[in-house]
Amino acid sequence: MSKRITVINEDYSGRNLQFRDNYTGAVMSRAEFVRLIEAGVYPNYHVRVINGIKTPASDPDSSEDNNLG
Repeated sequence: MSKRITVINEDYSGRNLQFRDNYTGAVMSRAEFVRLIEAGVYPNYHVRVINGIKTPASDPDSSEDNNLG
């Protein structure tokens, strides 16, 4: 099974800006993805606050192959 979410755009510092849902083809901004995670649409992801900015993150598990990035 492929990763559900892929990062498709980052800023100069490496902050993830745009995401693709590989199951539906939807493209989301960071803010849109955060809202959907908080609404429970993506149960295997959570939101961290990094430098005051809500940031999507995949839930930890034993695989290093399915992290956002």
